[in-house]
Amino acid sequence: MTDGLRFGIHSGQQHTDFASYVELWRTAEELGFDWASAFDHFLPIYSDPTGPCFEGMTLLSAMAAHTTKLRCGMIVVGVTYRHPAVLANMAATIDHVSGGRLEFGLGAAWFQLEHDQYGIPFPRIGRRMDMLDEACRIVRSLWTQERTTFEGRHFQLRDAFCEPKPLQQPMPLWIGGSGERRTLRIAAEHATGWNTFLMPLEEYAHKVAVLERHCADVGRDPAEIRKQLVFRAILGESEREADERARERAELLNTDLDRIRAEYVVATPEACAEQLGPYVTELGVRDVLVFARPPAADVRTMELVVTGVAPALRAA
Repeated sequence: MTDGLRFGIHSGQQHTDFASYVELWRTAEELGFDWASAFDHFLPIYSDPTGPCFEGMTLLSAMAAHTTKLRCGMIVVGVTYRHPAVLANMAATIDHVSGGRLEFGLGAAWFQLEHDQYGIPFPRIGRRMDMLDEACRIVRSLWTQERTTFEGRHFQLRDAFCEPKPLQQPMPLWIGGSGERRTLRIAAEHATGWNTFLMPLEEYAHKVAVLERHCADVGRDPAEIRKQLVFRAILGESEREADERARERAELLNTDLDRIRAEYVVATPEACAEQLGPYVTELGVRDVLVFARPPAADVRTMELVVTGVAPALRAA
């Protein structure tokens, strides 16, 4: 992973069909984005849970086959859903399908409805964090060692074999979340990248400081961990256009305009770049992903990120 800035879309695959989803990723690639990522859910989130939602890892493999340049991200796999040894094999396969473009993320899972519907155990958060820590150790070992034996509290492997190894060495391993006691500690120990959503600058600076303290505790240089922000945006060439598009988004999502303004950056590309600038120049963010989740995937905003926001942040 290079030191340069990368821009991408984060596109949870709900309320869409396969052809439309392929078109979204191909549009991102044609516009010049570096990255596109799916999410790991079996039901739509923050919306009608009875709508369509493709399974993440199989879809990601298809997206890898339908693109040629995009980094193919999974932000992030819930550790409760699949055994980590199975995940390690799936990730290695997708890395080969993509020609070495996979960006694989792990997290502690949170959507209880999925667990309840499918009969998947949903233990308390502390136990899920323990599972996440063990899973990181397992996938790393399977990706790099000829055989892996692991005796954990939650997972056990006996002389386990994983071939072929990923094309990328090291395979990018992302940790998603911002919990200060456990999540950031696990990121400090295991991650090549840390993903979270946009938050106020002061709060993000605090999270970065916590991550750096955890890195010091485990003897790791925090510069080795790439920082990634996902942000929601509705952009327009003018403030008037952005405002009009925000009203359209509120109608599409059947919500009120004040909520849209609270959750999205509603601005021109210049104002958006100004807001994001300190995260890049002062706090070391290197991956900036704009939210592009169907049914509100916003090609106009994607275009303005590429033509306006990205050049401004790179110049900064």
